[in-house]
Amino acid sequence: MPRGSKGKGNNANENGKAEAKSEPKVDVKSEIKTESKNEKSEPVKAADVKIENSAASTSGQCLSPTLSSSSADEGKGALGGVTASSREKIQTFLSELFHNIKDIQVERDRAEHNLTNISKTHEKMQEEGKVTPYYRQKLKSLYSAATTDAEAEAEVIRAALEKIKEIKKLQEKSAKQKHDSGRPKQIMRRGVLMSQLQQNATTLPLWVSKPGESPPPLCGAVPADSNYISQAEDKVAARVKGQDEEENWILAEVVEFNPHTGKYEVDDVDAEEGKERHCISKRRVVPLPIWKANPETDPGALFPKKTLVLALYPQTTCFYRALVDEPPKKPQDDYSVLFEDTSYPTGYSPPLMVPQRYVIACKEEKKK
Repeated sequence: MPRGSKGKGNNANENGKAEAKSEPKVDVKSEIKTESKNEKSEPVKAADVKIENSAASTSGQCLSPTLSSSSADEGKGALGGVTASSREKIQTFLSELFHNIKDIQVERDRAEHNLTNISKTHEKMQEEGKVTPYYRQKLKSLYSAATTDAEAEAEVIRAALEKIKEIKKLQEKSAKQKHDSGRPKQIMRRGVLMSQLQQNATTLPLWVSKPGESPPPLCGAVPADSNYISQAEDKVAARVKGQDEEENWILAEVVEFNPHTGKYEVDDVDAEEGKERHCISKRRVVPLPIWKANPETDPGALFPKKTLVLALYPQTTCFYRALVDEPPKKPQDDYSVLFEDTSYPTGYSPPLMVPQRYVIACKEEKKK
């Protein structure tokens, strides 16, 4: 399994310790840099619609800080590769999404009115220098109304997010059907693949818990339940053996899970479809987070400083052992991690930024 820029020169053995290769050391950073010059990334177009979830922060659901929707002209292009039935469904979802976004603005305007009244009431109380029963009752009513408004806005945002989720699923399903129709799959340029992986990390929904509520499994550092089964097309970290018989943790896509054998079939995301398919046991598959953890409300759902993790090395599709240098401080922040690297005196690389989507618990291999 030729990895090219995917390898860093060190691999983990079964005891989880880094061992140096016998062949000459490869400078991954130069490889990545050279490849970047030849294969420039094709940037994903920015979303046309952005919805801040400031008011929704009290609702405690999987809210994304950004809503993405194609413009009319871009939408037509996006539908070009899908089947007729999927195209109709997507058009329906886009129409519903348009109404959802209008409803969000209506809810936002209503909430703004109450927030303005709350601010004015506090100003009057400060001028008088006392809290009278009248102001106490008025504020209680205003805050209650503001909470209701925030919950209503959050509900509409969730509905919009569901539409976006369904649109993405339909597009991915249609693309897969097209590839399965017998046509050879076009190999994705590395720059395009890297941009796509970054976009997937950026648009990962943010979970905002209600007071006293715990984050669910697969939110940030919260592991999946022991009986969790990744579904077809889910992205996972998979420990596979390459053509050189060395084992690596790679970014893979689930093909299927066989409940009788307890094994997954997964495809390497950085290879032509089916050319690097692996059949591996469940213990060699780690599901990726499906929600980002909010550092402001759920810091416990993030890996703390100095935690040993597996992280996707920048501009590659391989996971490597690393220490958390700094966890995210804001919802959109990435982890700062130190990768194990014997070429540095400390044994670790300088800090590198890796999104929450691609930082998982380090699974130590059992000794043979």
